[in-house]
Amino acid sequence: MKKLMKIVLIVLGVILILFIAVFLYIKSMLPNGGGNNDITEGYYERFESDAPLEKRYANPGSFKINYTEFASDNESIGKVRVWYPAELESSERSWPMIMVVNASGTPASSYEPFFSRLASWGFVVVGNEDGQAGNGKTASVTLDFMLNVPHDSVLAGKIDYDNMGIIGYSQGGAGAICAVTNYENGVRYKTMFTGSAAYPTLAKNMGWEYDVSKVTIPYFMVAGTGKSDDSGADPETSYGGVSPLSALVSNYNSISDEVHKIRARAVGAEHEQMLMRSDGYMTAWMLYQLAGDKEAATVFAGDNAEILHNNNWQDVEKNQ
Repeated sequence: MKKLMKIVLIVLGVILILFIAVFLYIKSMLPNGGGNNDITEGYYERFESDAPLEKRYANPGSFKINYTEFASDNESIGKVRVWYPAELESSERSWPMIMVVNASGTPASSYEPFFSRLASWGFVVVGNEDGQAGNGKTASVTLDFMLNVPHDSVLAGKIDYDNMGIIGYSQGGAGAICAVTNYENGVRYKTMFTGSAAYPTLAKNMGWEYDVSKVTIPYFMVAGTGKSDDSGADPETSYGGVSPLSALVSNYNSISDEVHKIRARAVGAEHEQMLMRSDGYMTAWMLYQLAGDKEAATVFAGDNAEILHNNNWQDVEKNQ
């Protein structure tokens, strides 16, 4: 009898997960992921932190920004959109690049201030219009385009292809992992960041299946402590939220200890708040990994790393 009850509970749990997956898919088809449109001009001014480096990197950098775009033959991509430091046009140097994988129903054009702020720290930041990017395919296609950017483009010869990172939030977090691990050109990335990436069971049910153990590049993964990210339920038998702690821990542990890895959760943050809440440390991570920024490194490196003593973050684990 107990065995039968256990089987029934597992079946009910699977049904519940599938129901939530369908709900999230329907929600993802709505503009801006069902109404999340907090990333407006000057959005970073609303962010609060007592940690000086987190606060600094959550604000714009010192570079003025220009923008260019390219039409794509891929219907899902629509346009390849690129924000870059204006200085790039007259400089002889090459600049590190960041690929952004969109969250559900959130094309790059719907949160332009995010791209512009990140580019102001000295990055070429690339996005597209795909609102269903969870399998990483359009990120891979977009990367191929950027690796062969038109010769008459202002970007030609100005991208540092040895220093490219990838970031993604929610569905886009799964998409970033897939882009790195499931496609040939994924080896070109030097580092990765994900915010509230859909946990493995949910991602698999949605067609975004990934194997995080294949990650071999420095990886900073975050999620929120709010119920939309972590419902408190067992994510293997019922819906655990989009990115529960147990899945974050499992993903972290699945990656080789030889890989530089960090996990952390934003205190009190709900799923839809994670882009703003992680903005500062995402930027610091990219500066550290792609530009060798020594100050940004102090956020993460050593026993006195700022992230270890920041009340905005908990459940921090790192191996360097």
